[in-house]
Amino acid sequence: MNTANNKRRKQSQEKIEKVFVELLQTKELNQISVTDICKITHLNRSTFYANYIDIYDLADKVKEKLESEVQTLYKDETTYKYNSNDYLKLFYHIKDNQLFYKTYFKLGFDNKHSIFRYDKNLSKEFFDDQFIEYHIEFFKNGLNSIIKLWLKNGCKESPEEIDSIIKSEYAHRRK
Repeated sequence: MNTANNKRRKQSQEKIEKVFVELLQTKELNQISVTDICKITHLNRSTFYANYIDIYDLADKVKEKLESEVQTLYKDETTYKYNSNDYLKLFYHIKDNQLFYKTYFKLGFDNKHSIFRYDKNLSKEFFDDQFIEYHIEFFKNGLNSIIKLWLKNGCKESPEEIDSIIKSEYAHRRK
């Protein structure tokens, strides 16, 4: 493969994704056009279509990229099949990638997929293995709401403070 072309393609994708995410901060998905993106990036439509089927495919690719980055954060846990319950590294990632997370939530991807892992074994211990699906929904939506509020406020609190808030909600449950 031609390395120069691969590098150029990657640079084009990065430009397109960056502009797309920026546009999503002020527009709805259905208000963004390929033409808008091409004008701002100074790329041809053929470059856009060489990388994406349409705007919705671009949105999916941005979601997949973010979810992949989050999975990489927890690679050891996944590989060795344990849950560290370490949300601090996630909160640092969110703080460093605020626009991408705002986009993830704005597009409603949190309703369809979850980038957050829930420890079913721990919940079985805390809740005597009863109503686990309800506890998962409660935790997931609570965590999402805290993160959305944190993003809305510009991530003024440190990742450690947000981690402390989450842990304080479950601190009384320890046996």
